Amino acid sequence: MRSSPVGQRNARLFWAACRAYEDGLGPELAARLTEAACHTGLREHEARATIASASRRHQEQPCRPDLA
Repeated sequence: MRSSPVGQRNARLFWAACRAYEDGLGPELAARLTEAACHTGLREHEARATIASASRRHQEQPCRPDLA
């Protein structure tokens, strides 16, 4: 995430957030993902919106079934 070039930062953040939610770590990693995104130059509100979008996508259409 931190080495994402301009033009790919939001897409990489979304990908990372989706993987975090798939692994059940979304809420735990949201702050770290936001921080990393801000470090790349994204604004905090944009990063939070992207992470929220990944959370909604996971709730609507999980890529992997729950392992519980």
